[in-house]
Parts: sequence; structure tokens; C-alpha cells
Amino acid sequence: MAVYALTGFSLVSLLSFGYLSWDWMKPSLVADVATDPMEKSLPPTFTRPPHIIFILTDDQGYHDVGYHGSDIQTPTLDRLAAEGVKLENYYIQPICTPSRSQLITGRYQIHTGLQHSIIRPRQPNCLPLDQVTLPQKLQEAGYSTHMVGKWHLGFYKKECLPTRRGFDTFLGSLTGNVDYYTYDNCDGPGVCGYDLHEGEDVAWDQSGKYSTFLYAQRVNKILASHSPKEPIFIYVAFQAVHTPLQSPKEYIYRYRSMGNVARRKYAAMVTCMDEAVKNITWALKKYGYYDNSVIVFSTDNGGQTFSGGSNWPLRGRKGTYWEGGVRGIGFVHSPLIKRKRRTSWALVHITDWYPTLVSLARGNLSNVQGLDGYNVWPAISEGKESPRTEILHNIDPLYNHAKYGSLEDGFGIWNTAVQASIRVGEWKLLTGDPGYSDWIPPQTLTNFPGSWWNLERLTDGLRKSVWLFNITADPYERYDLSEQRPDVVRTLLMRLVHYNRTAIPVRYPAENPRAHPDFNGGAWGPWASEDDGEEWEGGREPLKSRNKKKKCKICKLRSFFRKLNTRLMSNRI
Repeated sequence: MAVYALTGFSLVSLLSFGYLSWDWMKPSLVADVATDPMEKSLPPTFTRPPHIIFILTDDQGYHDVGYHGSDIQTPTLDRLAAEGVKLENYYIQPICTPSRSQLITGRYQIHTGLQHSIIRPRQPNCLPLDQVTLPQKLQEAGYSTHMVGKWHLGFYKKECLPTRRGFDTFLGSLTGNVDYYTYDNCDGPGVCGYDLHEGEDVAWDQSGKYSTFLYAQRVNKILASHSPKEPIFIYVAFQAVHTPLQSPKEYIYRYRSMGNVARRKYAAMVTCMDEAVKNITWALKKYGYYDNSVIVFSTDNGGQTFSGGSNWPLRGRKGTYWEGGVRGIGFVHSPLIKRKRRTSWALVHITDWYPTLVSLARGNLSNVQGLDGYNVWPAISEGKESPRTEILHNIDPLYNHAKYGSLEDGFGIWNTAVQASIRVGEWKLLTGDPGYSDWIPPQTLTNFPGSWWNLERLTDGLRKSVWLFNITADPYERYDLSEQRPDVVRTLLMRLVHYNRTAIPVRYPAENPRAHPDFNGGAWGPWASEDDGEEWEGGREPLKSRNKKKKCKICKLRSFFRKLNTRLMSNRI
């Protein structure tokens, strides 16, 4: 029987505050909003393909939106969700690259070779070049395609860049973690560089502008210069609210009463992002796009609890296969939805956006083989049953094998030491090491000392390698049924075996020293030639002397290239 230990306060304290009795179906949090019956009539007819705005936020926790009961102010997201369709059975991946790759390709990680970790800045790796991407399919359908924000799908050669993968324009970062003002990114001690790009060039002139504002302004500019008579797709991948925790002071001031500093800064970043979404929505209306638009909002993975995020009442955090790592915030807002102002419990996964959006765009999917996603628009717009009945969360053969897992524990058909997770119907199975497994209440309880570390900890799972939950009845994953239902365990293990037979080899090459920003003008960017293979080993080690006073060296390099760029621009003028 499970033994629960609480650090900082008792289980009784939690119950007295109502946290453990948080009602999954509580009307004020996720239930349908009352509406006039006339508002459920058919929307305007699709006279032309709709404009599509896909907004992806980074590391925003499941609890960190107003309509999930958060004390963080998100009035824009709350309103858009309330007037559209909230997706409360919506799944994403536990970390950055996997979610983005599955959105762009409509395929599980095991079918792109990206099933392990993320693409790191110095790896000769990127989204497989043989994959036809979502923006490429939309281009085929006559769309103008634009990306603003974080790419994180590889850039070691130019063919990997967003502008070579289907986007007409791009403003954003190529790596996964940059300063919100300076756009510096350090991939280890002394390996630092600038990462903000306009198209395929380094955008030195944009340094100093807060990225959330910069990206929203760019969307406004794109909409202002485009004709609403022509279909447009804009992928807005906010850097927010990933670390570093940085926000304009006026937003932090709103949360001055929050006792936890990290949570306070994080909350400010979420509210700032919410206002950026407000500005984008306003621009859609101002320039005549809104009435024929579809806005999709999604998070990319669970919140990082060490950095202010909260996934309460779900178990786990970013980087884990517990619900707190893979259940996302998602909603669709559009005048074209037939049944608005409601909550959908249809099973939806991030891979589903590819066929859904291409179908909305009247694109051709007949020549795209092997998609793992489904067209879920009828489920979203009309309330029909989702065509999806299962989700492969992942199979990662390279992740550290669980110490107590074995083939014997997997009925001789699956090695339970391997990290994997799958959901079939109402059942969810996890094997191997699923990751950090605690339940962490909201970090704003200032009346408890050390509130950041107040958590409920499961102490008996250290010797396990198989877990089974009825997610419909137990969304918080509190009652492991693996011993009571070995028949279900075996059935789901067989599904893992099935998927594993379709997996391609993992793409996770060694880091290449040639990627060092010192060899690329002080900025992160492509370093391999078009003829180099994915395991390219060219280049040379950076000089050891260059690792000293790296920050100063980078500043000098940046200053030089900015001056050079200014002179070149003045000459052109």
C-alpha cells in the first residue's frame, strides 16, 4: 500500500484548504459556460480557407491559467477559451523539441528518430529533411506562412532552418533557451552566443527588446502588410514562460504580494504573454482577419515546478510522463466553430493539429503517408466523438533504464526497464523511470514556511517499473492498479510492442565543436555545409584561451558585427 509523506505541512492542512478535493468537473473551472441557444447555430459558411493562428507557449503549467483556478491573471486566455472550445483531454509531450516536432510533422517521436531528449545547440541534428512539414502543406494549399518565436528543431545546416522547412518568413531563436532581452544563450561554460534571427540572418539590431513584446509586434506587422482576402498561417511560438525568469517590472509589481520570488516572476511573465495574445487578437480584428480565423492555443509541456510553474492537481512536472508533464492547456477560438462556449473531453494529441489544420485549409493529405495524427475538427467544432482512442506518449530506449525493471516483469514481451508510456482508452501505462513523481500544490502559500517545497511525496514507488492508472476515474494518478489488473497491463504492453516495431533508430549524434559561436561570428547558426552528412565531424576545437573571459569576448564580437552591419546598411542607403 502506498505510503505518503508530506514536507512542510500535513495532509490535513491540504484538505482544509480544499486542494486535495479539487473537483475535476467543477463548473467554475472547466465546465461549459452558459450561452444563448442561438449561439450554437451554424457559423458563417466556409467561403474560403480560414486564417490560422497557432499560439504555442513554453513551459506553462497546467494550473497556470485563470480558468484552471490559478491566481495568475490571464483574462485574455480565459475569455478566448470561454467563447471557444476548451480542450480538457488534450495531450502534449513532456519537453520542448518532441512537442514541436510532432506539431510540425503530425508524427510520433519514434517515427522521426527524435524520441530521446531535445536537439541541443551543438548537435548535427534537426527535424528529418524527408518530412513534409505542416507549413509546407499549407503553402501547397495557397497559404502565406510565417513563424515568430522559438524554433528548437535544429539548425546545423541551412536546410534545417524554418525558412527552408515551409515558412516564408521567420523572426525568432533557433535554440531552446535565450535571454529575453539580450538573446544570449550559453550551452555550457564558455560556449555562449547570440540567438535572434530574421529569416536566415542574425538580427543584431533587435537586441534589447523584450521577446514577448517583440514577437507580438511582429505578428501585428505581418497582419498589417498582408491581405485578409488571402489565407495566412502564423505560428507564434512564444519563448515565454521558459527560464530565465525575466519580465518588465510593471508586471512583477502586480504580484508583489506573492511570497515566492520565482513564482512572482513567473506569474508576471504569464500575464505579459496573455496581454501579447490580446494584442494579436486585436490585430486580427483591426485588419479584417478575425471573422474567418481559427486561433489554436497550446502549451508545449508541463510546467517546471523549480522555476515557478504549477501543474496542480496533476502529478509530476516538465520532463516526466506523469499527467503533469504531458496534459496540456489547449483551446480553440473561432467564429467558424459550430458549437461554441463549451468544454470538450474528446481525446486530442498535439500530432492531431497537422491533419486537422491541413484539412481546414482544404489541403491535400492523400499523398502524406504514416501520419499519427487525426482530423479532430468535427470533435472540436461539432462535439462529435474523437477519432483518437489512444496515444503513444513515447518509447525512449536511451533514457536511463530503471534499476528494478526486467523482461520478466513485462510478461516476457517487454523490458519494463525501458522508459515508455501509452494511453489506450481510459487506461494509462508507464514503464521504466517516468520521472519526478510528486504532487506539488500552488507555490503561493505564504502562510507556510518554505512554501516552494511544500509537496506530497510518494515513497513506495522506488522499486517499481510498471504503473497502471484509470485516467478517466483517477486523473491525478493516485491509485496504481497494475497489480489488480495484470490483464490490462499485458494488453497495453502489447501495444508498446506494436509501436516499437514501427520505430526508426534514435537520432542523437555527439556534439560537434564546429558549432561553437566563436566560429560563427559570435552567434548560433548553421555551421555545416549543404554537402555534409548528419554525422559530420569537421571543424576544430575552440582554442582554450578563448574560453577565458568568454562574456567579454562575445560582447566584443557582437559589437564588431553590429558596427559592420550598420556600415553595410548605410552604404546600401
